[in-house]
Amino acid sequence: IPSGAWSDLPQADDMAAVETAAAAAYGAEGPGCVVAAPGTQALIQLLPRVLRLPPSPGEPRVAVAAPTYAEHEACWRAAGVTVAPVADLPPPDRSLVVVNPNNPDGRVFPPDRLADWARQAAAGGHWLIVDEAFADVRPDISLIPLRPGPNVLVLRSFGKFFGLAGLRLGFAVAAPKTVQAIAQRLGPWAVSGPALAIGRRALADGVWITATRRRLGTDRQRLADQLTAAGLRVVGGTDLFVLVQSPSAEAVWTALARQGVLTRRFSDRPDLLRFGLPDGSDQWDRLGDGLGAWRDARPAQGA
Repeated sequence: IPSGAWSDLPQADDMAAVETAAAAAYGAEGPGCVVAAPGTQALIQLLPRVLRLPPSPGEPRVAVAAPTYAEHEACWRAAGVTVAPVADLPPPDRSLVVVNPNNPDGRVFPPDRLADWARQAAAGGHWLIVDEAFADVRPDISLIPLRPGPNVLVLRSFGKFFGLAGLRLGFAVAAPKTVQAIAQRLGPWAVSGPALAIGRRALADGVWITATRRRLGTDRQRLADQLTAAGLRVVGGTDLFVLVQSPSAEAVWTALARQGVLTRRFSDRPDLLRFGLPDGSDQWDRLGDGLGAWRDARPAQGA
């Protein structure tokens, strides 16, 4: 990382460089369609104040394909917008938020189906917001290369695929007018110099990206096999996480936590656990030890 990235304020050229790299990596029409932000969470909170939604008296103005990342619904509700969770694509009479592939079950909406929905919704002034936080492992499902229209906004997360969540870097891909409105809301120097330097180099490293996609696919299968062998039922996931279902999910969570392995629990579905991919032999060993401890304790618990 250049020393100036730490000591100097980020320059416009630095921001332009990372947005150019993101446009090329994601298949956007050009850097004018991309805006960098300090993580996609900041963008999720910003969108209700940037996007102008048409009035919808007595009806939900935004639908969220659920179950999914809860912050989408929470941020729209916090802005005073009526939100309706939906199990599938609703009629194009409201705006829609979709996470693709979905968190936590890995459900995928084909991009051509999303593009068709967006075209129908455009007549009513409605938006399609697609959160592609996990799409780096599935570039084939990205909506960005289809360029479906000015009422579509796509979010891309940098930290998940590159394993640098603490860097806080994310992108919105949209029509230039929308990108400019977001940039004005973010204000100057929104992304740190080190994040811009790392993001530009990482997004342009096609060799690493290709190799990592291959490795993650192998690791995901290894994880699924290990969880299945332990008696857990795999019910979804992507090449970045695996979702399992078990009536003993709470006991599994506890046994793994005692080994320093944290899994994601769900208050509304206590039978589900989401597993991230272990990183390195030590983490794989601790996962195996935790699963073994749970199996050994099952007779005593009556599981």
